[in-house]
Amino acid sequence: MRDLLWWFLVALNALLAAVLFWVVVTPLSPLGDWRPATARLVPPAERAVLYASVDPFTRGGPAAGEPGQAAVTSLALTLFATRTAPGGSGSAILAGADGVQQVIRVGESVQPGVTLAGVAFDHVVLARNGLRETLYLDQSRAAPAAAALVAQNPVRADRMRRAEDLPRPITVQTVRSGIGFGPRASAGRVVGLEVIPQGDGETFRAAGFRPGDLVTAVNGQPVKGAGDAALIAGALQPGATVTVTVERDGRQLPLAITLGQ
Repeated sequence: MRDLLWWFLVALNALLAAVLFWVVVTPLSPLGDWRPATARLVPPAERAVLYASVDPFTRGGPAAGEPGQAAVTSLALTLFATRTAPGGSGSAILAGADGVQQVIRVGESVQPGVTLAGVAFDHVVLARNGLRETLYLDQSRAAPAAAALVAQNPVRADRMRRAEDLPRPITVQTVRSGIGFGPRASAGRVVGLEVIPQGDGETFRAAGFRPGDLVTAVNGQPVKGAGDAALIAGALQPGATVTVTVERDGRQLPLAITLGQ
């Protein structure tokens, strides 16, 4: 029994020595030509087509209304805000070369020959002559603080209205009865028309005015004298859109007042 155990230990030592020798002399990689094959690089044109047709982050491919390979528009338009809604609808605040901001809904005309085709969180899609173009938000400047904007637009408790209440439409009659314009002089000359709220001030606020606003231009014509108040009176026509430039806190801001019938 002792001899049998001795031979068993000798065989076990021989086996372990063989395993150790194999581990030392055998390379880590497979035998033969172990170098990997050269990677295949997709040509840029083929890669662009692939990325335009497949969206790996969205199941079912690109979402409807997204630009795809649409080029950035060359139109003189500025995008200020977007609002998306279920079902592909939504709206955006756009301004043309004149700087007048307008609320445009999906499907509406932005300017002759240009339609708002889609709205995303940071850009809009424009349909122009059968082609789709994109317009992005200007993010070169920091966004204003929300608290500061809320502080600049206080809502008094006695002016709050229920959501189901409809706002009073802005018409020629409500403008004449709810907003007053008086000349303001500086250094012996008229520098603009001061905007004065009248009545309950609802029309004044609905038109976008704030206390202290100074109208410096009406429909692109600068205010130079006290008689230029007639510019506003002449522009008040049913269904018309009156564009005014107001001086507010040292800045020139455009406003557009659309009058109902």
